[in-house]
Amino acid sequence: MTTKLSAAALPHITTAPVPAYDRSALTAGIVHFGVGNFHRAHQAVYLDDLFATGSDHDWALIGAGVRDADEAMRQKLLAQDWLTTIVEQEADSSSARVTGAMIDYLRPGDSATIINTLADPAIRIVSLTITEGGYYIDPASQQFDPTHPDIVFDAAHMTAPRTAFGLILAGLLARRTAGTVPFTVMSCDNIPGNGHVTANAIIGLASLVDLGLAAWVEANVAFPNGMVDRITPATSAREIALLAKEFAIEDNWPVFCERFKQWVLEDNFPAGRPALERVGVQFVTDVAPYEHMKIRILNGGHATIAYPAALLDIHFVHDAMADPMVGDFLAKVERDEIIPVVPPVPGTNLDDYFALCTRRFANPKIGDTIRRLALDGSNRQPKFIIPSALDRVNNSQSAQGLALVSALWCRYCYGTTDSGAIIAPNDPSWDRLTVQARLAKSDPTAWLAMTDIYGDLAENPSFIKDFTHALTTLWLIGTRATLERYLANGL
Repeated sequence: MTTKLSAAALPHITTAPVPAYDRSALTAGIVHFGVGNFHRAHQAVYLDDLFATGSDHDWALIGAGVRDADEAMRQKLLAQDWLTTIVEQEADSSSARVTGAMIDYLRPGDSATIINTLADPAIRIVSLTITEGGYYIDPASQQFDPTHPDIVFDAAHMTAPRTAFGLILAGLLARRTAGTVPFTVMSCDNIPGNGHVTANAIIGLASLVDLGLAAWVEANVAFPNGMVDRITPATSAREIALLAKEFAIEDNWPVFCERFKQWVLEDNFPAGRPALERVGVQFVTDVAPYEHMKIRILNGGHATIAYPAALLDIHFVHDAMADPMVGDFLAKVERDEIIPVVPPVPGTNLDDYFALCTRRFANPKIGDTIRRLALDGSNRQPKFIIPSALDRVNNSQSAQGLALVSALWCRYCYGTTDSGAIIAPNDPSWDRLTVQARLAKSDPTAWLAMTDIYGDLAENPSFIKDFTHALTTLWLIGTRATLERYLANGL
């Protein structure tokens, strides 16, 4: 017998802790754009922990979305009074909890209501998890792209913008007009310098609207940088069924994740913030070393195993880690090429951090998929892999392993695995990538010709040579034999 999740059902749920605080007494202090699994497993969990201490109940979450697909999430959460079941899984244990930090979710497309909510003085933080590809930045330069059609539209329609940045700017404009203190804008995405990137996007958009508004945003709005971390797979029928079977809870969209979580934030919140340090958030003056470590080692590690595993028809990440060729490939690339170019991090041993990452990747309970790791390479490679390769070649060091990672991505974008299975489109630029990957089969430099992705690395003779040899070898002998050759003696 299962219990369908709702506020009324909370007293009847005995298989998992439920909010012990009075949710009816919560008031909103944060609007969050991008109510996906990661947000609900991360920021919302930290707030739920904080509310359980009996304090800061004026910092509840209101969700917001800008995509048509966000409405499906909104309807599923509305049906259960904005509650979410979080299932934390380790190799030897699983535990569930119900969180209640969200109290509303604004309808996507209702610009007027979203802007009015952002203008409310009670809202002191606006946060975002809109994925790496949602910031309208050029992959190679990492600069805001003011020519993108979405941005051009919003600049001309500030009363009804379509993007998160347009809505945030409209909310700031309303607060400026009313003389209300501006809210802090806090990115929770895996982007180097995510606060700076967010500031560039909003100030860049404001510059298209009014230079005075742009100057006011730059002078008055805080954009703290932050590093976030928790492995959180997508939800499927598998997870919904597991929750019902193991915990007798019927949740429309539960979140399964690892037990580990981390959040490092710059303490720059002029309008105030919840006391998240009480529940494990680390506030620092400079997040850069932490995010650099995480993006290069963890996210770079994910990118390193994603494409060889996909080409070998491996479905789950933990199965990829159990494959000697894939696991050893990850270890060699990390230890030989990635970790040596990561600057020191206060109080952290980088080898120990990588060992922690490998244990997390190998967790069989998570059910994280290789396809998720392989998603959106055109946005992720320039952030997770290419910078490490560029650091190495600029120091006259070998980047052979990272060139092979890039060649594996190219081979993946050809659209078939080594067995001939079709790879479904897995990138916003899939059509373009497929064209270039097919050209690169006979001319590897055609792949590196995407200078908007590779930047200066595309012109480096050493990297061109290593990439060309790696891709040629992949086509000649296949993924497994190429990995074996690289691990034995290099390519």
